[in-house]
This record gives sequence, C-alpha cells and structure tokens, in this order.
Amino acid sequence: MKLKVLYHDNCFDGAASAAVFARFYREAVDRAAEVAFLGVQHKQGDPFPRDAFDGDVNACVDFRFSPSPRLDWWFDHHVSAFQPETDRATFLADVSGKKFYDPAARSCTKFMAGVLADRFGWSSRHFDELIGWADLIDGAQFPDARTAVALDAPGLRIMTWLEQEKDPALRIRLIRDFETMAIADIAAAPYIADALAPILDRHRQAIDVIRGRAVEARGVVFFDLLDTGLDAHNKFIAYMLFPDCRYTVGLTRSPARVKISVGSNPWAKERRTHDIAAICQRYGGGGHPVVGAVSLPPGQDERARGIAREIVAELST
Repeated sequence: MKLKVLYHDNCFDGAASAAVFARFYREAVDRAAEVAFLGVQHKQGDPFPRDAFDGDVNACVDFRFSPSPRLDWWFDHHVSAFQPETDRATFLADVSGKKFYDPAARSCTKFMAGVLADRFGWSSRHFDELIGWADLIDGAQFPDARTAVALDAPGLRIMTWLEQEKDPALRIRLIRDFETMAIADIAAAPYIADALAPILDRHRQAIDVIRGRAVEARGVVFFDLLDTGLDAHNKFIAYMLFPDCRYTVGLTRSPARVKISVGSNPWAKERRTHDIAAICQRYGGGGHPVVGAVSLPPGQDERARGIAREIVAELST
C-alpha cells in the first residue's frame, strides 16, 4: 500500500510535519505502508500537480486545502488555506474525521502532533525535539533577530540549508532523517554540513546586499533583490538591520518564480495592524497574519515591483 505525503516544500515546518505524519501512519495505521513524499509550493491558481493524489492513501500537511476526493488526510494552519474560498465549504462538509485546521496554531507540526494524540491516541514523544524546533522557527519565537540571523544552532542551520536546497531527493532525505535522528546529528551529516559552507557565504553576502539595498520609510523596510542573483535569504536579516521597523517587503527571483515576501517584525515595539495573509491573498498569494508571500511566474519582474509598491503603500498607512 502506497501512502503519499504532500508537504510545504523548502520549509522546516513542512518537512517536520511530513516526518511526523509518516511515522504516525506506519505506527498507528499500517506498518507495511510504503511512503512517498512530494514537496509543493504556493503559487497562483491550483498549486497541486496533476498526479498529486496518486497514492492509495494521500495526505497533505502544512499546505493549503484541496477539494480533491482523493485527499484522505489534511493538516494545516495557514490563514490562506482555502483558495478559492469556496473550498472551505468542502472542508466543513467533510465527515471523514481525518482533515484538521487551526489558523491560530504557530506551527503545523505541533498542531498535528496534538491532534494525533487527542484523536488517535498516538504519542509523539520521539519527536519532542523536532516539534520544538518547528514551533520555534515557524512561530519566530527567537529571543531577538540576531539569534535568528547568526545561525549558530543546529536547527537553524538545517532551516537555512533546507530553504536553499535545490535537490528534491536531498530534501526528502532530510524528512526521512527527521524520523529517526537527533537534530544535531542531522546538521552534522555530510550532505548538509558540506553544503552549508557556500550557503553561509551567500548568507553573509545577503546581509551585506540587503544592508545596501534596503530602504525604511514609515516603519516599512523594502528591498529589491531581483538583479542580485540572490534567490533566497534569511527573512530575519531586515529585522536585525532595522530593529524598529514594523514590516518588511522583499523581492527575489529564482528560475521557477518571482517572489514578493512580506513579513511583520516579531520584536517591533508597535503592534501589527495589518493582516499580511489577507493582503497577499488579493494577489494570489497567502500565508499567515504575520507573514506571507506572493509568487508570480518567471519574467514578471515589473508586475512584481508594482505589487510590492502597492503592498508597501498599504503597510505604511
């Protein structure tokens, strides 16, 4: 029997959720299940590939809802989980008892572990360390921005590697290692440790580039990295450089997409007054009230810049 687990790709919480669910299913449902993983990314329109739900049993974790009748299990905590909004009615009408949603949860991993314990009597004690890291990272529960940018802790090094790793096979290897290994041992594994040196070099470069490019006005920091060759960066850099800002809006480009990243400063003295997920949803993106993004097809740099200007203007009010 094939269990297929779809998860939010290049995301610590997504990978951790996939590992926890796979272990639960083999221990509590079917010990002989063969598990396949597929990472998916948020984008405009239907983000699920045509063969997304081709397992005998299909699960989706830390990612938006699909009304497909082939989706058996679902766990998510994104405010933008239902796109289009009519999908919410499909979820509410579901009587399987296997689809769960809590937009107030800081991480999908911790939310899911609680559901699996309460509803199915499964203990996630083996994953206490992983769940703690997922909740810390996805909920931005660091003591300060400098800690999140320094990347000294093993969990943060794995996060950094995962956000920039291009090989799907290695990202899936991490999920399987999450099932059985301690975080420090995973971070020290050669496939991660050896790759981190150039990634950390780019991280230091990103700090310098953002320092030179970012502009703060009325509590909003904006930076355009479309022509820099940096396709990913630590989202806490701007908060370290501009500790008094309230929001950040950044533009990056990869071969697959142009991305507008929007965030709110977890350490800001002034409280957040905008729902970032709702703002991003208007442009086909999504996320959480505190952080979100919009992805556009390659080649739409000027449209991305226009959207970014509109978001900056809205957040400045």
